[in-house]
Amino acid sequence: MQEIFDKANAVLAAINDAKPSNAEELEQFRIQYLGSKNVLKDLFSAMAQLPGERKKEYGQLMNTLKAAAEAKYEEQKAAADTGAKSSTEIPDLTAPGYPVAMGTRHPISIVKNKMIEIFSRIGFTVAEGPEVEDDWHNFTALGTPKDHPARDMQDTFYLSEDKEWMLRTHTSSVQVRMMENQKPPLRMIMPGRVYRNETISARAHCTFHQVEGLYIDENVSFADLKQTMFYFAQEMFGRDTQIRFRPSFFPFTEPSAEIDISCFICGGSGCPVCKQSGWVEIGGCGMVDPVVLENCKIDAVRYSGFAFGMGIERITMLKYQINDLRLFFENDVRLLKQFEGAL
Repeated sequence: MQEIFDKANAVLAAINDAKPSNAEELEQFRIQYLGSKNVLKDLFSAMAQLPGERKKEYGQLMNTLKAAAEAKYEEQKAAADTGAKSSTEIPDLTAPGYPVAMGTRHPISIVKNKMIEIFSRIGFTVAEGPEVEDDWHNFTALGTPKDHPARDMQDTFYLSEDKEWMLRTHTSSVQVRMMENQKPPLRMIMPGRVYRNETISARAHCTFHQVEGLYIDENVSFADLKQTMFYFAQEMFGRDTQIRFRPSFFPFTEPSAEIDISCFICGGSGCPVCKQSGWVEIGGCGMVDPVVLENCKIDAVRYSGFAFGMGIERITMLKYQINDLRLFFENDVRLLKQFEGAL
């Protein structure tokens, strides 16, 4: 019986005297006294050999022994961690930091900002409006009442059963709001996102971006419109760019025209971008219909004006020779990182 107590006390003394000097010795201490096959297990099993009156005393000794082993291990482990931290070299706080890679602007944003800058040089200001519109501002005020066949030109996302509310199909609705709330002269552009219920493909999408322009004043003529578009085309695509107008139809302008520019890739000699024609289309335009002016409470006898509209995606695809419209909406880093430093 005395040998059992002596053996336990010897183990307790060994634990108290243990001083592991490195991580390897500390791990050996853990295995010896706290591992799955530690020496304490045999000492605990020896309790069965003691008489009942000595078991309580022995049990208290074993609990003390186990607690001492755990405390010693935690103490030495904490000391080792503290020593490792204190030995770590303090970094040089005056050294320059690692460079942080800057993100890039989306090509749509780059081209939109460029278009705004070009038109702002000749006096155009920026106007914005809601993307959820009512029928009056999106269609009726622009000369397309509910039974007008021109509504079929745009497949609309309606938000109400009576088709009174919709996602705007063009930013021309902002033109109506500006003409209703401001008096001429008006000279502004309306950039923004628009929506049409179209099948998504390389050339079409259900959401895209437009920049529309409006100029209302006395004695505004088609010559003013032509010179404005000519200035824009040369500033956006280069000084050698030429421009032409093809007759067309829009319900809110009369006369109306499509705008073509000479292909800036081949110089007009013919290439895949211009489909061998030497010309590429960039938008539509025309003189504001007097009916639209009257709908917005503007004197159509005193005032005249022109309007134009261009798809930002189309301008971007032409400028950067991107052949698939869907790439603009996929956030593919391989595409976006090509525009680092672009303005």
